[in-house]
Amino acid sequence: MRAKLDQMQWRETVLRLLAITAYAVIVAVNFKSFVQAGDLFPGGFTGITRLIQRCALKFWGMELPFTPVNLLLNALPAAISFKLIGKRFTFYSCLAIVMASVFTDMVPALPITEDILLICVFGGLLNGFAVSLCLRVRVTSGGTDFIAIALAERKNIDAWNYILCGNVAMLMVAGLLFGWDKALYSIIFQFATTQVIRIMDPDSRRVTLFIVTGRESAGGVCAQIQDTNHSATLIEGVGLYNGEPCVMIYSVVNNSQVRQLTQKVRQVDPSAFVNVVRTEKLLGNFYRSPRD
Repeated sequence: MRAKLDQMQWRETVLRLLAITAYAVIVAVNFKSFVQAGDLFPGGFTGITRLIQRCALKFWGMELPFTPVNLLLNALPAAISFKLIGKRFTFYSCLAIVMASVFTDMVPALPITEDILLICVFGGLLNGFAVSLCLRVRVTSGGTDFIAIALAERKNIDAWNYILCGNVAMLMVAGLLFGWDKALYSIIFQFATTQVIRIMDPDSRRVTLFIVTGRESAGGVCAQIQDTNHSATLIEGVGLYNGEPCVMIYSVVNNSQVRQLTQKVRQVDPSAFVNVVRTEKLLGNFYRSPRD
C-alpha cells in the first residue's frame, strides 16, 4: 500500500513538472511570436511586465529583460500564497513563473504573421491553452491568480471581478501611452484566453444535480455524493405517473465529477432519473479541493 502511494506521488510530481515545462515553453514562444509581434498587453502581471518594458523603452531607451521584472512583481503574491494556500502549490507555481520568465528571455523573436487580428485570436487561444495546462495539474501561472485563489479558498470571495477591473485600468494606461488600437486588440487577446481557460479548467464549472429515486435507494445515492466531498438535500415527494412515494436529491458538484458520479448513481438505482443543469452562479459554501 505504501509503495503504491509513493508511486502515485511520483507520477503526480512528474506530470506536474511536464505540464509546467510545456506551459513555460508555450508561453515563451507565444510571447515572442504573438504578443510582441502585435505589441499587445496580456492580462495580469504578464501584461504589467510588458507595460513596464514598453515604458522603459519609450521614455528611457532601456530594454528591460522580462525575468527580473516579472519575478519582482510576483514576489508579494507568492508570499501571500505561501501563507494562505500551501507550500507545494506555491513552490510549483513559482517554478512555472521562473521557467516561463527565463524561457521568454531565451527564445528568439519568431513572428508568424503580421495580421493583427490573427495575432490576437490565435495568440489568445495559445495562451489560454498554456494556462489551462497548469490548472489541470493544480498549479497556477502566478500573479493575480495567487490572490484570487487565496481569497476564494480562505475567504470565499470571488476576486475575478476586481482582477478584471485591474486589467481594464492597465489597458487604459497602455491605450493612453501607446495607442488605443493596441489596447482594444489586447482585449480580444484576453477574451480568447479567458474562453479557453473556462472550457478547459475542470474546477471552473459547477453543475446542479436533481436525482429522483426511491426511498430505499436514497441512502446509497447520498453516500455516493458525499464521497465527492459534497453534500445534498433530500426532498420527499410523490411520483405523479404511478402515485408511488419517491425522493428528489439536490446537489451541486464540479463538472469533472458528473460522469463518474452519475454512473455510480445508476449502479445504486438503475431506474433513477437524473437531471444535470449547468450552474451559472453559486453563493454560499462549496467544497473546493485543496491545491496544496
